[in-house]
Formats: sequence, structure tokens, C-alpha cells
Amino acid sequence: MTRTASPLFAMLAAIAALAYGPLATSQTGTSIHDGDWPLYHGGEFAQRYSPLDQINADNVHELEIAWRFSTQGIGPDPVYNNPSTPLEINGILYANVGSTRNVLALDATSGQILWIYRYQEGDRFDEAPRKGSGRGVAYWTDGDKERVIDVSPGYHMVSLDASSGIPDPDFGDNGTVDLMVGVRNGDDPRFPYPDIGLSAPPFVMNDVIVVGAAHRTGGRPRSKLNTKGDIRGFDVRTGERLWTFHTIPERGEVGYETWLDEGVEFTGNSGVWAPISGDPELGHVYLPIEDPTGDYYGGDRPGANLFSSGLVALDVQTGERQWHFQFIHHDIWDWDVPAAPVLIDLPNGRDVVMSVTKQAFVYAFDRHTGEPIWPIVERPVPAGDVPNEWYAPTQPFPTRPAPFDIQGFTEDNLIDFTPELKALALEAIADFRLSPGLYTPPSLADAPDGTRGLLSLPSSTGGANWEGSAIDPETGILYVPSRTQLQVLALAKNPESDIDLSQGFGVRIPRIQGLEVVKPPYGRITAIDMNSGDHLWWIPNADTPERIANHPLLEGVDLPPTGVPTRAGVLLTKTLLFVAEGNGSADAGPTMRAVDKQTGEIVAEIELPDNQVGLPFTYEHDGTQYLAMFVGGGTRGVAELVAYTLR
Repeated sequence: MTRTASPLFAMLAAIAALAYGPLATSQTGTSIHDGDWPLYHGGEFAQRYSPLDQINADNVHELEIAWRFSTQGIGPDPVYNNPSTPLEINGILYANVGSTRNVLALDATSGQILWIYRYQEGDRFDEAPRKGSGRGVAYWTDGDKERVIDVSPGYHMVSLDASSGIPDPDFGDNGTVDLMVGVRNGDDPRFPYPDIGLSAPPFVMNDVIVVGAAHRTGGRPRSKLNTKGDIRGFDVRTGERLWTFHTIPERGEVGYETWLDEGVEFTGNSGVWAPISGDPELGHVYLPIEDPTGDYYGGDRPGANLFSSGLVALDVQTGERQWHFQFIHHDIWDWDVPAAPVLIDLPNGRDVVMSVTKQAFVYAFDRHTGEPIWPIVERPVPAGDVPNEWYAPTQPFPTRPAPFDIQGFTEDNLIDFTPELKALALEAIADFRLSPGLYTPPSLADAPDGTRGLLSLPSSTGGANWEGSAIDPETGILYVPSRTQLQVLALAKNPESDIDLSQGFGVRIPRIQGLEVVKPPYGRITAIDMNSGDHLWWIPNADTPERIANHPLLEGVDLPPTGVPTRAGVLLTKTLLFVAEGNGSADAGPTMRAVDKQTGEIVAEIELPDNQVGLPFTYEHDGTQYLAMFVGGGTRGVAELVAYTLR
């Protein structure tokens, strides 16, 4: 790999050093309590919470743009959607930008570039399964050295001096570790590089870098043989690999017995593409693990398939498994665990780790032992009729909290604002199977009974997804954004792959003259008291889009706000919940709302320059609180980082 700083790098670094002194001071134990935002979700606990309260309910309507940083011209191709969350440490922002995932430092009060580091990975970038700007970087300091850690699209890990952007010569090979070295099932001669990469940031805790793994989307995998998504720990100072955890076990390891034939040898995926979280005092990291190859057909991998689609706690120093819990046995819905587990010391005295999931459950555990906070019971689920598929007879159901979004799809879920609409909806779904239970399995696109696939809810994009959730450490109230979007699971043979069946092309989600057949809301925010497991309130994540409100079939119908099925980002502060509409739907708008945390009442609406694409975050420097996020989506131009303050 060739890696360079920008042509202006030396000049920028020199000028900034003269103007500002060191670009980031040595800060040990930087945290949200120092006014910083030093990790992807704010801290190791992934709470998306800051105690800052300069911006509050009384003045939030006075927010105005302090500065804007456009990513125009950074990278060979323009990026319209930058889903990353920058870090802020002592007045310096560190972020990923551009299609090749450049790393840069900005002045957090002005948006001025301080330095930029540019990857040049050639055909390794061209073949990368996870291109684009990624979701962010990691930061580490020991009070003397300061480093920015990043993983490239081509699966290289770099350690950069935080004050200059220059690679650390003591780390790996002159600042770089090749993460493809040592991967399992990475030598398929049919393909130039292993199918492995990462878009989430690496996770740094207790001087160990924990690196996840992501692959190409698995709806139509190119082969039933794929790279395994092992998770590895590296020394933060040297880049030396310390340990490897096999998410797909080898013979003699715990979990191997849950793979019932040779599929355990060739099956891949089961990586961790979502962000990771941890408990520094306990020394545990918590891995949200994805499903194996492929997403919707598992006939080549019979068995429950540990450790896929579940939560695993590891010792961060050794990589030894402490405990695990599998959320889905033999996942064939692509309901892998999409978000960083959230940790909290609840006011009721429990030390909890919880996962919000695509299937709209919150799984909550004692983070020391893995014991469920409330019972999780195994219940019978239906088998399907797909040839050669293996079906789990039961699945684990949390008894509390209740699901935060709709699970399953029947005629009762059809849009019914008028009798005409209900009749049209029934006609639209007539040749599909319905899913009366959450774990109704996928079906064939040309099933013997004449149906064209299964209508499944939630879809494999959630429920919840990578945007995760936020929790208030003072109250124990969890705030979960979710979407209600129907999906067709229709299996067919892909002639370009050796896998028997995968998601078929050509079967579209039924609609009624552009309207969804499922009832709204299509996006919501739910507040859940994690002390008791009770739901407190929910609100739609947006108003009703004009195309729905003004639809001829809805003339005269008094619609409640429908929300939109988007990646709504949330952020908690001492006094407010911030909710942006996000993107992922043509109906999303450039709006962020400040919400009363206790009631769900909207306090203020802030119009953004474009849709929120990266998660909102907040920080304070020189006595001023900022609220910032990446916006974009392509409706108004390339992605840009926008920071707000009080006028």
C-alpha cells in the first residue's frame, strides 16, 4: 500500500503549529465530562450522552450555524453520504472524509483543516467490500503520546500522530498493520483479495485495539465459501497482534458442536461490522456479531451456528470469551446485531449491557455474568419448506421490554384508512405469504403453492440499525430510533454463485399507487425505562410526507404524523433529546428536533442544510457548546460537516 499526506500536508502542519502550538494537547482520561466527544458514541459505554447543558430547552431555538466544512474535492469521487461521527478532543476534531476514507483533523471552533492523511490502495481499494468514508476513527493517549487509529477500505490499520497526521514509525510496518494477514478462508483463488474490510471505527480500550470485520452484503453471496469474520486485538503502541477470537469456532472450541456438518469449514462472515463497546474497569469488550454466509439461506450451514447473531463478551487483554448469548439460532433473516451494545450502571444498582436489534427487541444482561435482567424464554417457531434448509425449532424471546416496533405481518397490519384502500391492499398482497409470527421463515420466489415470497416485518434493515440508541445515565431511560418497512424474502438460484439459494431479483414489495401497504408510523422514537422494562412513550420521527398527505386515495382522510423509514440519529444531553430525520428514504427531510426527554414533546425544530447522514454529537471548547453532524444525501450537494452554536 502507498500512503501519503496531502500535498499541502507539510505546510498546513507547520502553519498550524505556529498558530496554535501543538494541535492536540496531551490529555489523559479525556471524556464527555471534560466537554469532549472522544469515542464514536461518546464513551466506551456507547450511551450517546453528554452532560453539557449550555444548549437547553430555553434557548435551543436560538441555534445557528457556527461553521460548515464541505468535503467537495476530497477524494477522487464526491461523497454525498458520510455516515461517520467525528471525535473531538480538546478543540480538535478527527474525522473520516472522502470516498477513499481520508483522515483529517479540523479546528473544532472554525472547521479549519489542520492536517489530512490520504490512503492510496490501488486495486485493493477497487476490490474492497466496504468502500466509502466509513463511520469514524479512534483515539488513544497515554498522557504523552496521542494517536488517531483508523481502518482503511482495503483493510489496513494505521496509527497517526494526532498532532501532525504522520504515521507512527513504531506501529506495525512504519505506521501500518495489514489486517488481511492471518484471516481464515482468505485464499480463494477465484478472487484477488479476501472478502473482508470494515466501515465501523476500531475500538480502543485499556491499550488494546479491537478490530471488527465486515464483508460484502450477503443477500446474494458470490460463494458459499467466504472469509471468516474473526475479531482481533492489537497492542496500541506497537500494532502487535495479541489475540484472535473465532466467531466461527474451530474443532475443539466452544460452539463448534452447533455446526452440524462441514459447513463450519467453508462458511464465512459472522464478523462484527457494527461499532464495539466495553467496560474499562471490568476489562470486557462486547461484540455484536452478524449472521454467517448467506443472509437468507442456511442450508449449507445446518445448526444453530454459534456465535452468529448474538452478543459475546471477551477479556480485552487476552481475547478469552467470558460469556455469550445468541439472539437468533441459525439466522436466515439477516437480523444480525447492528449496533454497539449499550452499557449503564442503572439507578436501581444493576450493571447492565443491552443490545437493540433489527427484530425490535432489547436484550438486557448483567454485564459481569451474562445473566438476563429479565427472563429470555425459548419458544417454538415455525419451520419452512425451502429445500435442504435447516430450521431452528425454537428462538429466544425477551419477556421485557416489549418490542419497540412491529413484529410480523398479517392482514391486520394493512393500511385501512378507507375501505377502498384496504381492498386494494388485500389485492396487492394476494400472491405473497404473510408472517403471522416474528420468525416466519423465507420462502421461494416460485413456491409450489403459487406464492412469490414472504412479506416480512421488520425488514433486514430494522427495527433498529447501526444508528443504535441513546441512554440517560441519570434516569436509565433508553431512546431507540426504529423503522417500519416491509420486506420481501423470496429465494431463488443465483446462476453466478455456487450457493444453492439466495435472495431473488425481480420480486418487488407490493404498493398501492406508491403508498406502503403497511400501516404507519414508518419511523419512530421509543422511550423505555430500563429500570422496569416499561415503555414510557413513543413519537413518530417525522411529520407526514407531502406525497402521502396529498395522495388522491387519502383525500379527506385526517392522517396522524406517519414518520419516515430512515436512519434517524439521536443524541442525549443533560436536558434534551435531539432527533434528526436521517436519510435512507426519499421522504426524509433536513430537520432536527429537540425533544423533551420525559414527555416526548417537541421543543424546537432546527432546519439543516441537508439531511442528517452522520450521527449528531456535541462538545464544548473555550466555554462554547457545539452541536454537529455530517449532512448530505445528495439532495443539495456533497456531504459536509455542520456545527451549530447559540447565537
